[in-house]
Amino acid sequence: MSLFDKLKNEAAGVARRTTGSMARQASSAATGIVGNAAGKSWRVAFEDIPATLNQLRALPEATLAEPHYAAALLIPALCLWPVDPGAAQEMIDFLKGPQPLSPREIQFIGERLRGKEYLPSSYFEGATPENGYEPTRPYAVTVSTTPISFDEAGYAKLYLKSGGADSPRPVQLRQKPSSGEWFLWEQMLLSDIRQPSTADPWA
Repeated sequence: MSLFDKLKNEAAGVARRTTGSMARQASSAATGIVGNAAGKSWRVAFEDIPATLNQLRALPEATLAEPHYAAALLIPALCLWPVDPGAAQEMIDFLKGPQPLSPREIQFIGERLRGKEYLPSSYFEGATPENGYEPTRPYAVTVSTTPISFDEAGYAKLYLKSGGADSPRPVQLRQKPSSGEWFLWEQMLLSDIRQPSTADPWA
């Protein structure tokens, strides 16, 4: 069963489960720091994709104590959007903190993912055009820095690599000084990528 099918099944079953049992289904593996020529990279792995805001909030990264936490959590939220945009929007609003998604941003995400449900999952390890962007488990995303990622005080520009793009793509985070939390400020992850081989007539 593909990741997209699993998410559809999970979204369909939300109404039949209690919030407590749902929260226990999502778990996050340890966040690892790995070397990177430009600075640091953090590998964040999820045993399951959260299907509700409560599930997402149960993950250790939901403290948003580090900028790469919000960047990594954005990927499972975007994966959920095509099957449950309401739940996905709640997750992204949580990641955005004091400034939730605007109507323009909601429309933009919906338009970018229409017919391209595979786009967010391309940021997980193992997802390639050849396998239809089906990631391996655990669902792991790597968030990287560049030498200028923290040049602007209170902001961080981090990068995620898609299996269907030639270059990593940026996510900007903003810190709230009163709490120390890092919230999603801007994301540039939804530009087109290479089509899955099964959908590419020239493959």
